[in-house]
Amino acid sequence: MNQLWCSLIALILSLAITSTSAANPPCDTYPPAKQSRCLEIWTTLNKEDGPSIAQFGLDQQKRREEGKINAQQHLAENMNFIKQSTEKRIERLKERMAKE
Repeated sequence: MNQLWCSLIALILSLAITSTSAANPPCDTYPPAKQSRCLEIWTTLNKEDGPSIAQFGLDQQKRREEGKINAQQHLAENMNFIKQSTEKRIERLKERMAKE
């Protein structure tokens, strides 16, 4: 069970780091007057996706413990999930900013 929590925490931290480092570039493309609103929306999007991100981590750990994936597959799938998840949030950010 400790390994489960460690893996989940690692996934969440990786996502948080990715999200934080990705937060500025999408918002930097907007005029300075809109950047603070962009960051608010970005933070909201990250919170909205939190439960699905956590569930993905739990599912991954279960598959790993069952021997269905190895460490390399686990890491590769996590990185792919983080990338796709971030790209989807960036698209939703663009949509919401277009409405502003």
